[in-house]
Amino acid sequence: MAAETGKTILIIDDDPDIRKATRIVLESAGFVVGEAATGEEGLKTAKKINPDAILLDLMMETVDAGSKVSSKLKEEGFTAPIYLLSSVGDAVRYNVDAQEMGLAGIFQKPIDHKTLLTTLKTELGL
Repeated sequence: MAAETGKTILIIDDDPDIRKATRIVLESAGFVVGEAATGEEGLKTAKKINPDAILLDLMMETVDAGSKVSSKLKEEGFTAPIYLLSSVGDAVRYNVDAQEMGLAGIFQKPIDHKTLLTTLKTELGL
């Protein structure tokens, strides 16, 4: 088992398989992981566990649910990096300014686990 990083990552995604696979990858790298299946649940969980970073699905209950959750987190003063997860990642990456939306970046599904871990560790100074 990997040593604890002391960092918590919140996964907000309506697909239980994505949450489970991502949790396994993150936990094996030493992260503590929180999960939420809806945007509303994600907002509540973020307040409760105060994660060091969030992985947020773009399309959940509605097509733009992820961007709405991101905006709400920013309004509430949440400052940790937020990464958007998208099955249409390349289209989003070229048509959306992630920084303008207050996002740290966008990951294409299926997520490349090595890229995910490298990005998170760099962002969180590990």
